[in-house]
Amino acid sequence: MLKKLKSSLVFICLISLLTGCVNQNQEVTSDQEITVAATSIAVTEILDQLNIPAKQVVGIPQSDSYTVPKKYQKTTKIGNAMTPDMEKISTLKPDLILSPNSLESDLSSKYEKLKISSTFLNLKNLSGMYKSIEELGKLFNKEKQAKKLVDEYVDYMVSFREKYQNNVSQRVLILMGLPGGSYVVATESSYVGDLVRLAGGTNIYGDGEGKDFVNVSVEDMLKQNPDIILRTSHAMPKQVMEYFQQEFSNNQTWQQFDAVKNNKVYDLNNEYFGMSANFNYQKGLETLEGILYENN
Repeated sequence: MLKKLKSSLVFICLISLLTGCVNQNQEVTSDQEITVAATSIAVTEILDQLNIPAKQVVGIPQSDSYTVPKKYQKTTKIGNAMTPDMEKISTLKPDLILSPNSLESDLSSKYEKLKISSTFLNLKNLSGMYKSIEELGKLFNKEKQAKKLVDEYVDYMVSFREKYQNNVSQRVLILMGLPGGSYVVATESSYVGDLVRLAGGTNIYGDGEGKDFVNVSVEDMLKQNPDIILRTSHAMPKQVMEYFQQEFSNNQTWQQFDAVKNNKVYDLNNEYFGMSANFNYQKGLETLEGILYENN
């Protein structure tokens, strides 16, 4: 059982989820069930997989693109992941706010003003997600469920890597389309980049020196001459893919890429290749398997 936690510094040390947290003075006791506000769909999916009851999840995100797990659908909506409604969160008074660490710089100061403890889960890669699952399992007394999830991940990855460990790595350019008609380049530091790395692909922009996404000119991409171009979307996939079709048709520089000439441009499902690590990773890796090793 967890002992009474008289300060959030101890509280955050207990869960130590690899990323920064906001430290506030707040009591959480072993005699009460810890309540949380989950600000992203990916976080709600983790809580669902750990079998955290709906009564402990007091706030969930509003999303037009993704659906929260069924057990939480009647829970109070607290706005979208990027701009959660601070007034609603304050009213709900959760013991802890859980958000993805990709939004830490935008949200940490806002949570601090609420005087509510918060933790930013590392959802930029699968290893970070499963480390977070382990720590949340400890916090919620769901260690058995967490271990099962981690074991399934490890077993799957061992099996996947054994199949292609001797194959030549393809050089890959990953484009993340944004609503409104623009895109950025995804590096290995992003979730989609992590999936490509795990599948055995080589990102032509490496880890981006720690940046998830970088802005690069088409001319510079052409110099890198990727074997394969992958396109996915942050949100509104239909609109984004239509934009990509127009961009590749209207900008003649794209026609100079060997990947375009060789029909090696692939559009990815953003349910598998989105911004945050999630439990669709197997479908994502199997999609990449067909792309990277189609001649095997």
